[in-house]
Amino acid sequence: MAAVLKSSYLGFDLANPLVASPSPMTGKVDNLKRLEDALAANDRIYGLIRGIGLSNDMRGNLLAPDSEGQLRAMRTAYASVGWSPDTVDLIECHGAGTPVGDMEELKSLRQLRSDPAGEQTIVIGSVKSHIGHLLTAAGAAGLIKILLALQHRTLPPTLHFQKPAKG
Repeated sequence: MAAVLKSSYLGFDLANPLVASPSPMTGKVDNLKRLEDALAANDRIYGLIRGIGLSNDMRGNLLAPDSEGQLRAMRTAYASVGWSPDTVDLIECHGAGTPVGDMEELKSLRQLRSDPAGEQTIVIGSVKSHIGHLLTAAGAAGLIKILLALQHRTLPPTLHFQKPAKG
């Protein structure tokens, strides 16, 4: 298990994957530590990464996402920690702002849950409405947003949202 914590250095190497600093505007990116190392160093811990799921879209087209790859990644992440998707009520989406991509992502989330009719309230958002798409740093930016939201007990709004798309 890895702890996400604040430290005083910048890390950009493969041995230490990039994670969030508590202030996304400073440009700092900190390293992950194993939980036991963070506890031993008496570091402030902002969150734990309990599981991950990786996949790609079967068709191999980066600009036309496919639900199957998204579902495979999410199912792997939930299974790795023994959680049900129905127990999670805050989801930071990829949310690139494209009609096809966003609809595929919502379709995947609906298929993943046992309540696809939408009876359970789920908060979704995407940091991209605030800062745009950061390409390879998009995941780190989303992690920063979620850690700050948890720390401040605040749900950041999705900018420019007016109503859900049909479908």
